[in-house]
Amino acid sequence: MGFVSFAGRVLFASVFLLSAYQEFSEFGVNGGPAAKALKPKFNLFMKHASSHIGFEVPHVEMRQVIAGTIFLKGLGGLLFIFSSSFGAYLLLLYLAFITPVMYDFYNYDVEKSEFVQLFSKFIQNLALIGALLFFLGMKNSIPKRPKKKVSKTKTN
Repeated sequence: MGFVSFAGRVLFASVFLLSAYQEFSEFGVNGGPAAKALKPKFNLFMKHASSHIGFEVPHVEMRQVIAGTIFLKGLGGLLFIFSSSFGAYLLLLYLAFITPVMYDFYNYDVEKSEFVQLFSKFIQNLALIGALLFFLGMKNSIPKRPKKKVSKTKTN
């Protein structure tokens, strides 16, 4: 069962690791195509957030945002492979940040084709979040094995 669990974690983490590698290799000077795709959606999300919060959100460079997502996906994926709860939390942080920003189906009309595509990607990310929460729940529910005490032999 241990190998199957390890293989599952490798396959799950490969989604994040391959994505991080692709973004890293295309990063360039300005953050690459990922920054170009994220910028309008991020600005729209920040505009919505600012209007609901009541104060202006500080400006953030897309290059730094993409570097942060590469870090979260890369380190989180590697740690997750080795059954680390911290790695799962890093991946959860990444998904919690990127899901409502990138897959903003709520900005489109239901009849538009973009709505369906973005909504399905949004639901897929929710499934990934659910899998990570399940992993964390299972990891925390397994009782720790107490260490066996080595009994010392008595000498008379």
